[in-house]
Amino acid sequence: MLEITNLTHTYGTGPTAHHAIDGLDLSVADGELLCIVGPSGAGKSTLLRSIAGLIRPTGGQVRIDGVAVDRTPDNLAVVFQDYSRSLFPWMSVEDNVALPLRRKSMDKAQRKAAAAEALESVGLTGAGKKYPFQLSGGMQQRVAIARALAYRPSLMLMDEPFGSVDAQTREDLEDLVLQVRGHHRMTIVLITHDIDESVYVGDRVVVLSKAPAHVVGDLKVDLPGPRDQISTREHPDFVHLRAEVGRLVRGVERTNV
Repeated sequence: MLEITNLTHTYGTGPTAHHAIDGLDLSVADGELLCIVGPSGAGKSTLLRSIAGLIRPTGGQVRIDGVAVDRTPDNLAVVFQDYSRSLFPWMSVEDNVALPLRRKSMDKAQRKAAAAEALESVGLTGAGKKYPFQLSGGMQQRVAIARALAYRPSLMLMDEPFGSVDAQTREDLEDLVLQVRGHHRMTIVLITHDIDESVYVGDRVVVLSKAPAHVVGDLKVDLPGPRDQISTREHPDFVHLRAEVGRLVRGVERTNV
């Protein structure tokens, strides 16, 4: 579904240039939930913006459904970390969710119905007439997720989407992502700095090196379902996987005992 080939990106030129990504190859299957982790400054957000067509990489290619990305694709939605800046404060929750649907051949009634359905799917039934400032941070991020879902994208990109909320809300949103992924069967690429989160929600975890980023680990997550915040995190396979991801992120070689 998503194919990244020899991706390279450099900011600036000359001796002050910053090489963010270097020869990165990555593929994501249709319906897969892929988590990408790596050290701070590893180029994770640069990678996501390259996939989204928000920046043009220095070299290499990104293809979605076999089509090269040279601008933001119509079948893609992005959920950013800073929900307070991604929602329009002067618009109601319902109007925020329905806004991207103006790009589609939908009349006002259809957009309203789609927004209501998306809000229901993230547990915000009845919140459509409120404004973002009337909601908690976690609820605002649910609105941002609902906006992405209402658009019915083939691929949803999430850039550290839970980094600005408290621990309990973070866990609730992790479960929400698993829930909506199971219901809509869309492909999701989630960028996170949280190792536990990557193992908890992902089908695979890809680990990037320090900049310039390249893939140093690609681990399949095969945990029993349905996942929950208590039993899943206690499972021996979860403990083992999080340790493996942690070693890769920190560049620690595995020692055989």
